[in-house]
Amino acid sequence: MDFLMLIIMITLGLIGSFFSGLLGIGGAIINYPLLLYVPPLFGAAHFTAHEVSSISMFQVFFASLAGVLAFQKNSKGKLEPPVIHKGLVVYMGSGILAGSLIGGYISGLLQGDVINLIYGILALLAVILMLIPRRGSDNIQDHLQFNKIIAVVSAFIVGIVSGIVGAGGAFILIPIMLTILKIPTRTTIASSLAIVFISAIGGVIGKLTGGHIPLWPTLFTVVGSLIGAPLGSKISSKINVKVLQYGLVVLIALTAVKVWSTIL
Repeated sequence: MDFLMLIIMITLGLIGSFFSGLLGIGGAIINYPLLLYVPPLFGAAHFTAHEVSSISMFQVFFASLAGVLAFQKNSKGKLEPPVIHKGLVVYMGSGILAGSLIGGYISGLLQGDVINLIYGILALLAVILMLIPRRGSDNIQDHLQFNKIIAVVSAFIVGIVSGIVGAGGAFILIPIMLTILKIPTRTTIASSLAIVFISAIGGVIGKLTGGHIPLWPTLFTVVGSLIGAPLGSKISSKINVKVLQYGLVVLIALTAVKVWSTIL
């Protein structure tokens, strides 16, 4: 790997993981199109959809882990209850883990164009869900009431499709948590990172069994991830929740436009 490729991969990993910590996403919603389009733009490399999917999944694994640890560290010594809701993480984490194991394996059996199409559909669906008006409070709660069956089933389905494209699933999981399960925004952002980390465990195992993993590009993307995620989570605690939510909508919408323009 040459120096230009090294710098590009670290930078892309940093950008994706920064938004991972900031918005409670795994980072693949940003990194997937970046990895697909940026390296060829600089003549550094050209990754297939399978390789991008694998790199993204490993990036999500380490970015979400770093983000969760940063959130836990930032919450210590504060009077309010922990932002990460353990019950929510257990129910949705178990569903998404099972789904991501299946999706990660299926990914290796699909053509690259099919993987891009699935990604485009997910991004479009996420934008629609985020724009649906919702009722509820943005205040952190000790005891959350949510439909456990919907939580597990929706997480399982998200796990399958996100495992295919190499995502942790947060960019579709967050709208479900906000609009369907009515989870407060800050709790959603922090808890989704923990759920995504569980999803990434299954996704990584699936990718290892399916192959298509470029070693060095993956390694340097992960290095960037470990730098960006703590920075994003630290800034997240100081930003108004509405700003975070609308920022996520814009981010996903831009990505959806780019991916669909390529597909069509």
